[in-house]
Amino acid sequence: MGSEQYWKKALERSEQALQVGALVPLSTSLELVVGEADTKFELRTLESRLPKHLRREGPKPNPFSPWDEELEVARPDSNHVLILNKYPVQPGHMLLITTEWAAQNAWLSLSDWKSLVHVDDDTSGLWFFNSGPIAGASQPHRHLQLLPRKENEKSCPRDLWFFRQITKQVKKEITTDPLINSCSVVSRLIHNKNEDKNAQELYKNYILLAERLGIGNPCQDERPKGFYNILLTKEWMAMVTRRREGAAGFSINGLGFAGYLLATANSDLAWLKKRGPEALLRQVVPDISGNTVVWTSP
Repeated sequence: MGSEQYWKKALERSEQALQVGALVPLSTSLELVVGEADTKFELRTLESRLPKHLRREGPKPNPFSPWDEELEVARPDSNHVLILNKYPVQPGHMLLITTEWAAQNAWLSLSDWKSLVHVDDDTSGLWFFNSGPIAGASQPHRHLQLLPRKENEKSCPRDLWFFRQITKQVKKEITTDPLINSCSVVSRLIHNKNEDKNAQELYKNYILLAERLGIGNPCQDERPKGFYNILLTKEWMAMVTRRREGAAGFSINGLGFAGYLLATANSDLAWLKKRGPEALLRQVVPDISGNTVVWTSP
């Protein structure tokens, strides 16, 4: 476990940003919704006005060019800056953005992974990435997101589900469930003390997951062949392919697959509670239930 200096800086910066109005925490109510295998999703219902970056209509200015210096936490390297999420639900919610323009829907680079590893070695937690609007990205400027977690704290409500997928893949189990077939997971239980080697391993696994799910390879494809989410913890790395941004009035980004849902005035809560949160997730992934998935070894 790192010294969590970035997390401490984020909390300090949050207090300062609140005082000047640069930080606007979302006001929500929280309830637990039981999913399959007794997994409890965290459902937050927005009680304040929907932030501009979550609204679908109208042009959206780039908030990262330039970024608000009142939200800046640190500069882990010359190509990236760590800033606060302007509209956090959790204190210390950070974004790792590129200092120069880089497209959210292009391939992540080795440089991105090196910067992520540098932050993760100090402050770890649940990382997630939304590759474009279909995957729930609200901005086209490249940004990865981090929700810090304490040591031994569960990374997310669906943490066990991802561990189970690793076992199923090793056994080469075949399923007709599109929620499983649209996701691929690799273990991260072995960590190298060298940051560069860790970054290279993550980049290699990123390409491996993309190939498994038919998204392509940056050596051959100028752009990914589809939209996707990435979820990353100290224990595992997952990629999920997407076919639509939302369903039943819910917008779903990477956090949805981690077990976190946000309801707005447009969300059909009755639909969700009748059919269950996994049914909602199945609405936004490719319907490849009839296909046989052949897993390749790392």
